[in-house]
Amino acid sequence: MAGSEDTLGDAAGLEALISRAATPGKGLPPVDKWNPDFCGDLDMEIKADGTWFYMGTPIGRQPLVRLFSTVLRKDADGRTYLVTPVEKVGIRVEDAPFLAVELDVSGEGDERVMTFRTNVGDIIEASAENPLRFVIDTINGGLKPYLSVRGRLEALLARPVMYELVSHGEELTIDEKPMFAVRSKGAVFPIMSSGELEVQSQ
Repeated sequence: MAGSEDTLGDAAGLEALISRAATPGKGLPPVDKWNPDFCGDLDMEIKADGTWFYMGTPIGRQPLVRLFSTVLRKDADGRTYLVTPVEKVGIRVEDAPFLAVELDVSGEGDERVMTFRTNVGDIIEASAENPLRFVIDTINGGLKPYLSVRGRLEALLARPVMYELVSHGEELTIDEKPMFAVRSKGAVFPIMSSGELEVQSQ
C-alpha cells in the first residue's frame, strides 16, 4: 500500500527501514531484481558533497550511510530510491549519490588502470563497464567528471580527484579529431577537444 512522507518521516519508520535494508551475507543486495510497491517519499537527501541528510539533519553514522548506499537504485524515471524486498521509497539527490574521494593510477598506456574509492567505500575501476563521462557545469563552466558505479548510479569526482585525473590526460586522435582524454583498462574516455582545452586553460 502506498504510504506518505509523513508516515515515513519519523524515527520508528526509519529504524524499520534500516532493519529491512540490512540483508544477511556479504556482497551488495540484488536491488535490480526487486520490484516492491512504491511507498512514498522519505525526507532524505544526498547533497552534492556526499553528505546524507534525514529530516534536515546530517546522518553522522557512516555505517548507516554505507548501509543505505547499498540499497540505492536509480530508475528509468530519473529518480533515486531506497529499495528493499518489500518497499521502494523516493529520496532526493542534489547531484550524484556518490562522491569519488580517492584515485589510484597504475600502469601506462593501454595497461593503465584508474581505481577510485567512493565516500561510502566502493572500489571501482574505470572501464568500459564502469565508464567515466565528462560534462561542463552550466553555472560556472567548470569540468564535472562522473564515474559509473552500478546500474544508473554515478559518483561525482571530488575536486582534488578531478585534478589528479586530468593530470593523467593525454592528447589522442578520436574519430579523426584531436581530443584530450584519459585511459583505463583499455578504454578511452574523451574529456574534451584539444581546442576546448585551450579555451579552458586561458
